[in-house]
Amino acid sequence: MKNPTVDLANIPLAGDRAWLTPIELGVLAAIWGASFLFMRIAAKDFGALALVEIRLGLGSLILLPFLWRERAKFTGALWLKLAIIGAINSAVPFALFAWSAQRAPAGIGAITNSMAVLFTALVAFLFYGEKIGLRRTVALFAGFAGVVVLASSKTAGASVGGAVAAGTTAAFLYGIGANLVKKHLTGLPPAAVAAATLLCSALVVAPFAIAYWPTQTIPPRSWFAAGMLGVFCTGIAYALYYRLIQRVGAGRAVTVTYLVPLFAVAWAWLLLGEPLTLPMLIAGALILGSVALSQRAAASGAR
Repeated sequence: MKNPTVDLANIPLAGDRAWLTPIELGVLAAIWGASFLFMRIAAKDFGALALVEIRLGLGSLILLPFLWRERAKFTGALWLKLAIIGAINSAVPFALFAWSAQRAPAGIGAITNSMAVLFTALVAFLFYGEKIGLRRTVALFAGFAGVVVLASSKTAGASVGGAVAAGTTAAFLYGIGANLVKKHLTGLPPAAVAAATLLCSALVVAPFAIAYWPTQTIPPRSWFAAGMLGVFCTGIAYALYYRLIQRVGAGRAVTVTYLVPLFAVAWAWLLLGEPLTLPMLIAGALILGSVALSQRAAASGAR
């Protein structure tokens, strides 16, 4: 999943379309929640780098029409920034989550992914001089407490600390990427920016993916999961998300963050038989509660 912090002006929602927003939020959360399921299925056969290359390539192809339509706005000098931001905001986090999926249940990655909202606020405070306020400070500590609980837990007797560290690092990179997008890419069409960063990331990852491409036969189940990850969970999901932002604003669209772990755990339990453990429940409550508190603080002026 991409960090859902995009600096766009709120666009009022017409009363006769109000019913559509919760439906789209639910669909988007279900799709992004399924991304952790698909990574869990495919990563063990493809490996992290090959799987990420498929995801980036298919996702960029789906979004390519948005980039083509706005191609005049993407000058030569801009592409270096797009490549750097794409690596920080897509290539490396995707690889970290895929690596995590090889070692821990799908819910672990989804829960750590939610820290991206808190890390976005932290990076803005540390490097861009934005106020953080008491509520967001409390939210950050609560979120980190959730990470500690999750990292210290075990699944089927095995430690998931490495997977938690990878997912948390990916979320931190999302926080950096969101601030870089806000600083350097504001004013450009968001869907076209997503297409450009995914395309650049695919090109950057390609040599590594080729070098580590699996030599064994990939089962159809994993090919299907990889295709769904790229087409639906990246390309179509990004298009749906940016459409949602343009209609209701980033502040309302970001609430999808609360739903993604719920769907991820539900999909993994339903289709893979992965349990919801007590540490996952406690960590999820701490992290999602901290995200909710952080968003409330942002809405009230970061008090």
